[in-house]
Amino acid sequence: MSALAGVLGFPVGHSRSPAMMNAAFRELGLDWRYVALPVPPAHFDETVRALPGSGYRGANVTIPYKRAAHDLADELTDAAGQIGAVNTFTFGEDGRIAGDNTDAGGFLDALGEPPSTALVLGAGGAARAVVWSLAGSGVEVTVWNRTPERATELAVDLGVSASERPRRAELLVNATSVGLSPTDSLDGLPLVDASVVVDLVYGSAQTPFARWAEERGARLVDGLEVLVRQGARSLQVWTGEEPPVDVMRRAVVQSVV
Repeated sequence: MSALAGVLGFPVGHSRSPAMMNAAFRELGLDWRYVALPVPPAHFDETVRALPGSGYRGANVTIPYKRAAHDLADELTDAAGQIGAVNTFTFGEDGRIAGDNTDAGGFLDALGEPPSTALVLGAGGAARAVVWSLAGSGVEVTVWNRTPERATELAVDLGVSASERPRRAELLVNATSVGLSPTDSLDGLPLVDASVVVDLVYGSAQTPFARWAEERGARLVDGLEVLVRQGARSLQVWTGEEPPVDVMRRAVVQSVV
């Protein structure tokens, strides 16, 4: 029987993780299968608890459950505990759930050399991973969120700054949900000048945030590259194998969702 893994979210129909991870498993010759797992909020905890008994060895977690996943896990890696968010579950044979965060390392893998200053838009689980990874790399980080109190909470938790009217930064990161829908508007976002822009969101077409960055000549790291890099780290956690990053990258580019 194939080992199972999947991605938990709501919505999750847009996810290219199944195409990416199944391509990687085939390349490595592993008898694993990866599926999308759309789970309404009321059923998140019970669904996760049922996965180990249904043949699942691991799962990724996406919007809106990364904070809830942190609270649900029976044990946490140091990174997941410090970030306060989980994007990777590993299920033990005894049913225990280990929570990890590969978003942080995957973000830095995609970014390359960190700049000296950064502005992160958003205050959810993905934003927490980005802020933690940048601050740990010595970057001066400012957080903005439409709800200022949430930005302040994140900033206090992770030892960075929050601002309602942020200044220019070398790096601008979109860790909001803006762009999940093709009709989303950038109105209200503090689109400061930056030489490097990272958009954690991706869709079937270029996102408004990515389009704005390219029009201004910024170096763009898109959500697909970040997806590939965090997925590679999750695969290594589950299997111990070296991830076939090029294969995974081709799969997300070619997949149609």
